[in-house]
Amino acid sequence: MKKILFLSIFMIAISCSNSKEIKQVAEVSCGQCKFELDSDEGCSLAVRINKKAYFVEGFKIDDFGDAHDEHTGFCNVIRKAEVTGKFIDDKFVASSIELVDEIE
Repeated sequence: MKKILFLSIFMIAISCSNSKEIKQVAEVSCGQCKFELDSDEGCSLAVRINKKAYFVEGFKIDDFGDAHDEHTGFCNVIRKAEVTGKFIDDKFVASSIELVDEIE
């Protein structure tokens, strides 16, 4: 019984450590238009962290305005944002995205 309890606690600890939430400033843009990611869904929000791009779950590309706006849209510019979330199945599952750059 003790072995089963120990194994259960060990497995929970491992699964919790693999899904640790991060918070940092990252590049945010359209995965297809600016980060060269492939998707059948068209334009989708993505983040680039440590020089690697990931599609975002939890937010949509138009949540921050028109994605195709010439000056501020994610399909035309790469912006900076403070992102909070975790990596699950090679995607960034975001709990918070706050733009930190100033667009004139």
